[in-house]
Amino acid sequence: MSVTARVAPPRCLLGQALHAEWTKFRTVAGPSWLLAGVVALTVAVGAAAAAAAWCPSATCGIDPAKVSFTGIYPGQAVAAVAGVLAIGNEYSTGMVKLSLTAMPRRLAWFFAKAAVLAGPVLIASALAVAGSALAGRLILPGHGFTPAHGYASLTAGADLRAAVGAVLYLTLVALLSLGLAAAVRDSAAAIGLVLGVLYLFPLAAAVVSNPTLARHLDQIGPLPAGLDAQATIGLDSLPLTPWQGLGAVALWTAGALLLGALALTFRDA
Repeated sequence: MSVTARVAPPRCLLGQALHAEWTKFRTVAGPSWLLAGVVALTVAVGAAAAAAAWCPSATCGIDPAKVSFTGIYPGQAVAAVAGVLAIGNEYSTGMVKLSLTAMPRRLAWFFAKAAVLAGPVLIASALAVAGSALAGRLILPGHGFTPAHGYASLTAGADLRAAVGAVLYLTLVALLSLGLAAAVRDSAAAIGLVLGVLYLFPLAAAVVSNPTLARHLDQIGPLPAGLDAQATIGLDSLPLTPWQGLGAVALWTAGALLLGALALTFRDA
């Protein structure tokens, strides 16, 4: 009498992978501390920037939303580290071999890890952006950013779009980092690569003398493109519209995840 092995359907395997990755995520202290760091650093830097900003006239040309969300600039580095370590720790400890033995479908394991990372990062990003917007709303009006000049708010149309863009940007940065870490398989190298991808383009655009080339660098770099999504004034002068900028970051993230998936599929663990 022959016995036929039952193979779990893809949905069941994906559910098992999600459950396993969520168990890992919530039982390790590191990710929670990093996400708390994203919130604390983003809000603290945003509040400090709001306290230092002044708008003496309605034509001061300072974007109150960008002032409030200044903390996104350093906060994204912490989100990037969280994304790298989400998979980099598996390779550094050798845990990846055990994970892939328990879940032979590598792509299911990889995208389950991406989904489990995205949820908490999205929540942390929302808290960071909400805290920054609240700090801006409390501080900026006393520095000349009256309702006539505009100030950060989670209810105004442009400011709401800027806040949503900032939340999505931080989440995309974490997923981009996860994809690059899966491809590189070394946490230190992946962190250096991610930070280079984020900060190299704006640095290069600042030093080149050709304005056309500088504009193109701002259009293709994930950091300047993502920051365009947080703008509420001077939109006509931006290299990309806010949603185009966020779309550029999404393309970078999709490319990084694809690269990581291909490396995971065609290379030994």
